[in-house]
Amino acid sequence: MEEKKVGKFRSVLKIGNLEIPCFVTEDGTRVLSGRGITNAIGMKGRGQGITRILTLKAISPKINEELALAIQNPIHLTGHGLKTYGYEATILIHICEAILKSRDDGALKTPQEKRYAKEADILVRSFAKVGIIALIDEATGYQEVRDKIALQEILDKYLREELAIWAKTFPDEFYENLFRLKGWQYRPLTIKKPGVVGHWTNDIVYKRLAPGVLGELRKLNPVTSTGRRKNKFFQWLSDDYGSPALKSHLSNIIFLMKAAPNWTFFYRALQRAAPKYGDTIELDLNIDEKEDE
Repeated sequence: MEEKKVGKFRSVLKIGNLEIPCFVTEDGTRVLSGRGITNAIGMKGRGQGITRILTLKAISPKINEELALAIQNPIHLTGHGLKTYGYEATILIHICEAILKSRDDGALKTPQEKRYAKEADILVRSFAKVGIIALIDEATGYQEVRDKIALQEILDKYLREELAIWAKTFPDEFYENLFRLKGWQYRPLTIKKPGVVGHWTNDIVYKRLAPGVLGELRKLNPVTSTGRRKNKFFQWLSDDYGSPALKSHLSNIIFLMKAAPNWTFFYRALQRAAPKYGDTIELDLNIDEKEDE
């Protein structure tokens, strides 16, 4: 393991909810924390860190010998009380490229592998966008007057746009009608929704997709120490069956929502059209059109 001393240049690279410790060594090498790189592609747990990617049959064929050697030989960072390891910063880009090549070849099959591809895609696009802006600033001399946090703000804005695209799996129309049926005011520009919306979504969506789906999603995407889940449930659904089934079910739900005057009417219609797995179909046809309390 190569050892390099870190000078005064050390900070944290913020990418969405991620924080990757970054350093510039005394010889000018830009280094990212090894654990930070592992977290950046969505690889959970500690274990052998990013070296675990070399054991993944779906991705390792796209990792050339030079990259594999670099991954196996991290840089030991020292100086100013620092004792950690990391990698030359561009290695993260090369790892992302290998993951995306595997995705393009259709080699990524498991939810975990698809999560790596999603994270890699966002990282590559983010760095490309910020990188071209930085190059223009350097060429024009604007970097001398640019606020030091300007590039971070550009990166944050881009990531918010990317995450918004993912969120559109559940269209605004779904939430608009959900709030209407519950008698709540709908504010489309509000990203954070009341916690109870998650319970309603589990009830009318995930419990009706297929037997055992919600339970399995809860295992794959557990609640973290923050009290929230790291990812959305729909991000774990397969592209070939799970996601199309979800979109079809959502379309049917929205159709029933639009025809319903209140929550009670809608819920009883949903129970007949798509009962929860394990539930019996309700046969009472005396629909109470009063607002559900």
